[in-house]
Amino acid sequence: MPSTTLSLVTKTSQLLKRQNWKLVTIESCTGGGVAYALTSLPGSSTWFERGFVTYSNNAKEDMIGVRSQTLLQFGAVSEQTACEMAEGGLRNSEAQISVAITGIAGPDGGSKEKPVGLVWFAVAGIDITTIAYQHIFAGNRQQIREQAIRTALEKVITLLS
Repeated sequence: MPSTTLSLVTKTSQLLKRQNWKLVTIESCTGGGVAYALTSLPGSSTWFERGFVTYSNNAKEDMIGVRSQTLLQFGAVSEQTACEMAEGGLRNSEAQISVAITGIAGPDGGSKEKPVGLVWFAVAGIDITTIAYQHIFAGNRQQIREQAIRTALEKVITLLS
């Protein structure tokens, strides 16, 4: 794991422990990469609650309750879907904070409106308004996924700070 990712994981763990909170991840294009990074740190079971990999639309609906109407109207890679993913992760876990990621890592699947590299993030928490962020990353599939993992951790750190 790159040292920048490890330092973000360490900072995330410190902030979660300080607040005595647990985190849930809801991932699509990163395929569980955030959960993998978080659980690479010994003792993560004290602050990491669970992770959902909701790669398909069906999984988004079945596992965390994203509405089929949201997916039909806005698509899997959208602000609305990211927010419903983050909120669904909270509802279906015992965590106090969540981070959701949905995007197009490529090399295929992009369009003019939603290019390869487009990733939506959402963070939600108990008594916290859900916030969504959009980024367009450059690079190949692996580079886009790694950037998305780091950005997700940065968004959690910002919310907790």
